[in-house]
Amino acid sequence: MSSNHILLEARGIGRRLPGGDGWLLRDIWLEVRPGERIALVGVSGSGKTLLLRSLALLDGLDDGEVYWQGQPVRNEAVPSFRRQVIYLHQRPALFEGTVEDNLRQPFTLKAHRARQFHQASILGWLAQLGRDTSFLNLSQRHLSGGEAQLVALLRAIQLDPLVLLLDEPTGSLDPDNAQDVEKLIQHWLTRSDGTRAFVWVSHDPVQAGRIADRRVMLEGGRLEGENQS
Repeated sequence: MSSNHILLEARGIGRRLPGGDGWLLRDIWLEVRPGERIALVGVSGSGKTLLLRSLALLDGLDDGEVYWQGQPVRNEAVPSFRRQVIYLHQRPALFEGTVEDNLRQPFTLKAHRARQFHQASILGWLAQLGRDTSFLNLSQRHLSGGEAQLVALLRAIQLDPLVLLLDEPTGSLDPDNAQDVEKLIQHWLTRSDGTRAFVWVSHDPVQAGRIADRRVMLEGGRLEGENQS
């Protein structure tokens, strides 16, 4: 896949305040190409989470459109789009049961029933995160916030999306564990022969410098500039 090919694109998207008086996001134009590592930065309240959710079409748009591989994503195309573009919430919701139950759950859904859970892949990723097989047997109720983030990440990457939209995916982790996650996501990206990409919200400028080759600044619901790392 050519690096000039655009995977995900926001064309003038906007979200109004409840009641329609003013804007939360306004006139957002953003292109995500294969292989790109994008850090989305800005102060708290600037709209970063809302922008990720809008790119994933989890919230309705009041203006503009989201395009996937050059085509607008509408109606019947949304389920297929969400198999390729996965949003990870900073505080992910997990189901009752063990870690393994949560990792197997997506394969019970119609969208993924043709695929299979591969424990060997999961164990390999867990090893990169400093965990062993026993982690799979932990109850969802006993996980820390950081451990829940790890489960949500593994649950997403096992589905082989092309784009990850990451909302502070290491926000509840200590520095060592955070860097393990960074390395795992970079590995996920590089082993795809340049076909995958991510947009990563981070409040840490040092982390943004490590993980991204492109930084995009959001301020007051508008994109105010970007630079290459």
